[in-house]
Amino acid sequence: MANAESAQQAVTEHAEIGVIGGSGFYSFLENVTEVEVPTPYGSPSDSLFFGEIAGRRVAFLPRHGRSHHLPPHRINYRANLWALRSVGVRQVLAPCAVGGLRPEYGPGTLLVPDQLVDRTKSRADTYYDGEPLPEGAVPNVVHVSLADPYCPSGRSAALAAARGREWEPVDGGTLVVIEGPRFGTRAESRWHAAMGWSVVGMTGHPEAALARELELCYTSMTLVTDLDAGAEAGEGVSHEEVLKVFAANVDRLRGVLFDAVAGLRANEDRDCLCTKALEGLETGIELP
Repeated sequence: MANAESAQQAVTEHAEIGVIGGSGFYSFLENVTEVEVPTPYGSPSDSLFFGEIAGRRVAFLPRHGRSHHLPPHRINYRANLWALRSVGVRQVLAPCAVGGLRPEYGPGTLLVPDQLVDRTKSRADTYYDGEPLPEGAVPNVVHVSLADPYCPSGRSAALAAARGREWEPVDGGTLVVIEGPRFGTRAESRWHAAMGWSVVGMTGHPEAALARELELCYTSMTLVTDLDAGAEAGEGVSHEEVLKVFAANVDRLRGVLFDAVAGLRANEDRDCLCTKALEGLETGIELP
């Protein structure tokens, strides 16, 4: 599909809620529409896939691409969040696999974090860096608050959805995000645990920061697939183990995710701080 055609179709397709995750979350829906959405920051990880859940229009985006060909440090996070906003999305749910940093957070734990620690190294994590965009606009350098990185309303919807499915979630905790694609050493894992952090993953940053810069409500839903290297004995985490546990829980997670979609407020009724992140700031660029 040519860029011009994609852009035109992107205008006609609309969604109020975005889901960033794997193809397992939308592949069984009926009447799914695939649209390529170009952005000033390049191409997103994949097309957007539009479908309907509980009467609400949702845009799904495979974070790593539909064939899982993008490692976490090479995902175009800026394009992903911009593409979602450009089709009308104002609330984002972002399930991801993580390692548990406490023995009680074993495989199968669902944790909805309320805090974030960034330990990545090489990711473009702001729209407001003063660098000219291809069409010539120059964003200002501005500083957006991220004291509370997750939307309180979105978190409430996710927690209620999990409890409604009889999957008692961990309410709150800190997600520490590492660069990847390698797993952590035992020393790194023990340090993360000693700092009091809860789970460790590779994709939660800069998604939350970029969402805030676009005044999107962003909610992370983390599924523990393993105890991280420093929290267990043995050989440590394996890719095979992560995939196995995620596959065993994907149906349950999908049910919770879809109930959370149904439980989110209408976009026009949002009154959280996410909607006011840019209040009083001159960004220098026009948001879609």
